[in-house]
Amino acid sequence: MSKYRILVVDDEESLCEILKFNLEREGYEVTTTLSAEEALSMNIGGFDLIILDIMMGELSGFGLARILRKRPETATMPIIFCSALDSEADKIKGLDIGADDYISKPFSVAEVMARVRSVLRRSKRNIATESPADDDILTYETLVVNNRNKSCTLEGAEVALTRKEFDILVLLLSNRGTILSREQIMKRVWSEEVVVLDRTIDVNITRLRKKLGIYGNNIVTRTGYGYGFKI
Repeated sequence: MSKYRILVVDDEESLCEILKFNLEREGYEVTTTLSAEEALSMNIGGFDLIILDIMMGELSGFGLARILRKRPETATMPIIFCSALDSEADKIKGLDIGADDYISKPFSVAEVMARVRSVLRRSKRNIATESPADDDILTYETLVVNNRNKSCTLEGAEVALTRKEFDILVLLLSNRGTILSREQIMKRVWSEEVVVLDRTIDVNITRLRKKLGIYGNNIVTRTGYGYGFKI
């Protein structure tokens, strides 16, 4: 089995060295870079996970994450923010952008290793196996979601979704006609180890509706209950 490839992006060289040493000791293949700009010059699509600082040079970690989430080849790639910004607002912003986890500095190495294992484990889980539908391809009229290669097309054109948006869409399509509570969505899409606010789910649903164009209205809200995909 090939090693997981991890990219660490942080302008603190000493921290990059610490993470690289400990991650490699865990058996991962690790590349480090000191700026978001340098990271963009690399083949980021070849990595399995990015550990990303926020406060860096001209292009911040938030900015890099937004760019990656707009690119089809990196739209669903797991991202862990690791930052000295530790306010609730910063964490919500990071998760809203599409991060899979958020670690505040200073941190313990043991915590980072545990978060990395958790995110990588979730990233390889096929959410369809947890849902009533067993098909790799979910369709609704001209909306096609391929759970095997993690792609979504609308009338033949690819729609760039973040990993969370994609997982929510798969979950709703797999349970079309059923209203799922926020708690059910949290359990399926977010790790129990990550604190997720209702607003985070609402923001992801709002973005998903916009990206689905004519099918955005198929994602319905039942106040006090949750969300569903109507047929």
